[in-house]
Amino acid sequence: MPFLVVALGAVFVPKGRFFEVLATHRDRSEGTLYTLLAFSLTGAGLAILVPTFDLPLSVFVATMLTVGFGDFGRRLALEVRESAVGAVAGFVVVGGAAAFAGQIAVDVLYDAVQPAAIPEVLFVATSAALLGALLRSVFSPRDEPLVLVTIALLLWLFAELAVAVGWEQIVVAMAITVVFGYLSYALEAASIPGMLTGVFLALLAVVLGGYAWFAVLIAFFAIGGLSTKYRYEEKMVRGVAEPNEGARGSGNVLGNSLAALVALLLFAAHAHLPLPGPAFAVAFTGSVATALADTLSSEIGGLYDDPRLVTTLRPVAPGTDGAVTWQGEVAGIGGALLVAVMTVGLFGYQPVVGAVVVAAGIVGMTADSVAGATIEGRVIGNQAVNFIATSVGAIAGGLFYLLVFG
Repeated sequence: MPFLVVALGAVFVPKGRFFEVLATHRDRSEGTLYTLLAFSLTGAGLAILVPTFDLPLSVFVATMLTVGFGDFGRRLALEVRESAVGAVAGFVVVGGAAAFAGQIAVDVLYDAVQPAAIPEVLFVATSAALLGALLRSVFSPRDEPLVLVTIALLLWLFAELAVAVGWEQIVVAMAITVVFGYLSYALEAASIPGMLTGVFLALLAVVLGGYAWFAVLIAFFAIGGLSTKYRYEEKMVRGVAEPNEGARGSGNVLGNSLAALVALLLFAAHAHLPLPGPAFAVAFTGSVATALADTLSSEIGGLYDDPRLVTTLRPVAPGTDGAVTWQGEVAGIGGALLVAVMTVGLFGYQPVVGAVVVAAGIVGMTADSVAGATIEGRVIGNQAVNFIATSVGAIAGGLFYLLVFG
């Protein structure tokens, strides 16, 4: 009911001080608090899910407070200084603090406060704040329903998985993700949305998987970023350079990492699934092996002449979708081999698992080239091709593991 009252107020509130505080730029031009209206109506819809479909009350509270107070923190930061990074920091800090406090308040209300569960509450609040900041940097304020529903669904998933988090784990995860985010942005390896995407994925890798999962993921981001910067001016002249000075956006990061995220979430839920956890771990590393192999193949191979279309082997111009060079293929196999070595060394698997990861990386890299030569630019874009390739690598890794180990 309070959300419906606020929604009605958003429609009829007159212009004035209250209106100016709550209005976005577009709201001011149209004379209606549409953003507040969308927030309120979506909140009312999510509130219905609490008794109807057992949406945890803490999830509902954390979602609403993250976005509501996160937007306040963002505006507060912009009042102090016009800085995109400052705005993101304001959203994450204020929104995350509000989500944390809201969950604690719900637990106090129901006499369910357990000191051992506080790290889990902090993980949920941090995840909500990072995801909210990411979605807010990609979508406009008019996309409030999409932002709120996405955050609520993710937090609901965490609640169903009953993720167990310790103090050391969450403190280390938050520290290394902050450092990783700062370095990726400071070195211009990623745009702000790309940085937030990488930070969010890194946090989930540490908490849901472990430090080995994070190390594999960070190796891809670091080596992939360096390979993009390598001889960048020459790539510009050849017409094969990544745009935005090589800074990866959220679409690029997600295209290369979404399949790995799915494998990570399935690993976290493997107790409820008929497949063993290691199969999802190898699917994860197979996906990352594909992403690194494809990145190195493109970034290194693009520096050499005489590329050939993978489907016909006919010579084509540099930068043609689906074009490969033998130098790029060797570099790509080297990237897959690196991930395989890390998988064996960090996860403690047998060497044969390393061979599985290499095979998955090569299969996925080839799938990327074939998709680039056949459907990229005509049916789908580069990010979708990357997602298809990394999905193929993940599926190949999981299937190869099951074939070898039953």
